[in-house]
Amino acid sequence: MPASRAPIALGTSDFRMLREGGFAYIDKTALVDDVLTEGAQVLLAPRPRRFGKTLNLSMLRCFLEKTSEDRSALFAGLHAASSAVARPHFQRYPVVFLSFKDVKPTSWENCLGGIAGVLADGFGEHGYLLTEGKLDTADRSLFTAIHERRADQPVLAAALKLLSRLLARHHGERVVILIDEYDSPIHAGHANGYYDEVIAFFRDLLSGGLKDNPHLFKGMLTGILRVARESLFSGLNNVDVFSILRDRLATRFGFTEDEVRRLVETTAEPELLAGIRDYYNGYVFGGQAIYNPWSVLSFLNRGDSVLRPYWVDTSSNELVRDLLVSGPEGVRVELSALLDGGTVDAPIDENIVLRDLSARPDATWSFLLFTGYLKAVEVREHDGELDARLAIPNREVAGELRRMARLWVEAQVGGSSALKSLLDALLRGDAPTLEKHLSDMVKVNLSYFDTAEPEPERFYHGLVVGLLAGLGAGYEVRSNRESGFGRCDVLVLPKTAGKPGVVLELKRVATERGETREKALAAALRQIRANDYAAELRSRGAAPIHELAAVFEGKRAHVRVADEKPATGHERKRGKAAGRRKQPGRKA
Repeated sequence: MPASRAPIALGTSDFRMLREGGFAYIDKTALVDDVLTEGAQVLLAPRPRRFGKTLNLSMLRCFLEKTSEDRSALFAGLHAASSAVARPHFQRYPVVFLSFKDVKPTSWENCLGGIAGVLADGFGEHGYLLTEGKLDTADRSLFTAIHERRADQPVLAAALKLLSRLLARHHGERVVILIDEYDSPIHAGHANGYYDEVIAFFRDLLSGGLKDNPHLFKGMLTGILRVARESLFSGLNNVDVFSILRDRLATRFGFTEDEVRRLVETTAEPELLAGIRDYYNGYVFGGQAIYNPWSVLSFLNRGDSVLRPYWVDTSSNELVRDLLVSGPEGVRVELSALLDGGTVDAPIDENIVLRDLSARPDATWSFLLFTGYLKAVEVREHDGELDARLAIPNREVAGELRRMARLWVEAQVGGSSALKSLLDALLRGDAPTLEKHLSDMVKVNLSYFDTAEPEPERFYHGLVVGLLAGLGAGYEVRSNRESGFGRCDVLVLPKTAGKPGVVLELKRVATERGETREKALAAALRQIRANDYAAELRSRGAAPIHELAAVFEGKRAHVRVADEKPATGHERKRGKAAGRRKQPGRKA
């Protein structure tokens, strides 16, 4: 008989509530040892959302916080209870615990109000200082102003420094400062136009509490990203960052293979492990395979054995979607490879400058890695610079990225029914219908064709991504992203013999050189046949095979299907020569 299953308290990040309620808990209390033995005074542990950051900080608070109650029962049977490193520090320190996870308004004024509320609550938890702390008049006035939300911005910025001083003096012990989701207001500032204000405030707040503070014992911050040192942590040389690329703390957030196996074994359905591994595993933290804890617990809690996306529904994902489909050109170029199960090699910077995301592909790849949408299959370091081979971690995330791309393409063509019509036309070789939908896309993206090269590439790669997102798992889409020769622009290959296959050659009509659309169409069709682009489709057993040429001229797209006449030897030579002369700017 399997062991009885502890109930799952989904969405509960309060350590005490989990333990007192007898809910399932994966023992992460070895984190106490890590914090105490780490040489740095302040630890920053950025992790993707829903990977247990808040619960870990709650656990640290319960273990370290000085209080009159005995919390030994909360840690019974856990690592920290028997740790020679941790035990001397049990319930020893005054703790300041702040969470900014819900502070993400659309204006700086409201953001500052939200921050003031968090600080007021933090001061309220130590309200005994007003009656027992023997505060002088100045300290009492400042404490009361913060607690009652009457403090101005300079006083709020010095709040951590003030509270840690008062607590250390009252308790005779230095203070532990725990800050959860420190970067949530910073993300909101970036999205809503008050980035400078929020960065300046947090620089002052964190410096006061964490830098050269004689009253600080240990500090730990969690968030999604490490905001660039020059933006926020300048001068804080006592902060050590434990990103997902570092070995240390690698298994403290998220679930390991063994931890998931133990969870699944208590459900009496161990055969589910293979599906869970395929759908929710795939992350790599410090070289360790890590499961998404939110998705695993959500799946087990639902209990119907159906694998669904859970993690991707915990955020709006708007910034990620915008980066993928409207951000730097290099991102969209490589998205097609990722959606097709491939990898991307990219430089990685652990210091995220949010302002760079819309302009620098390398910043975007780093953002997608550290926010959990990609994983680092391999990391290389050379002369202090990091490069990584990136891939989509699992089926859950792959499905969400496809959905984001599909929604974007639907907006380009006029909705979901129009996208379906475009894809159906492509697979049956219906040139007039395909021509209409591509023309609609050109109108939406007209600015790309009215400007100098290489802007048309944006449309081209958007189309490829749309095909990948819309055709689903039954097709493989390959694209020639360079000039090259002997390779077509788009190849749609069925994964099952007997389904349609498509060769699609794209060109822009070079009217500045006197080219007409008829000449451009003829050249594209000649190139398809001369280079026998359909060879792989035949080897896959595709049937029927449609060879299509699409050329773009102003606000119109023109599509033509190749006739059945095979290319002559002379035409084959001419087509190969045209392929060798093909320039990067000629694709749509």
